[in-house]
Amino acid sequence: MDWKDALGALYDASPEEEKIALQEQEETTAPTKKQHFCLQFQRRNGKPATLITGFEGSDDELKELAKQLKVTLGVGGSARGGEILMQGDVRDKVRTWLRNQGHQVKGG
Repeated sequence: MDWKDALGALYDASPEEEKIALQEQEETTAPTKKQHFCLQFQRRNGKPATLITGFEGSDDELKELAKQLKVTLGVGGSARGGEILMQGDVRDKVRTWLRNQGHQVKGG
């Protein structure tokens, strides 16, 4: 038995099924809609923090956005309850990054 035959036996999908599966995958990875965010500076236990509010979407989308921000800016933070808390005063960097992503930002 040829390796191509063995592979075909494991996964035998018609081109139509493959097209549908690809479309479903694109729908789940589609970017969230453009949103309006509000930035605030706070002190938590004497340490500076940036609070990002105004997110509308699921908790998974919120966590993904927070992860992208944390990795891009190289800072720590958390996401819960529709808010993202970033360690440090990074309002300018967050504002720039969110605007580059097409979101609207106010406050600061």
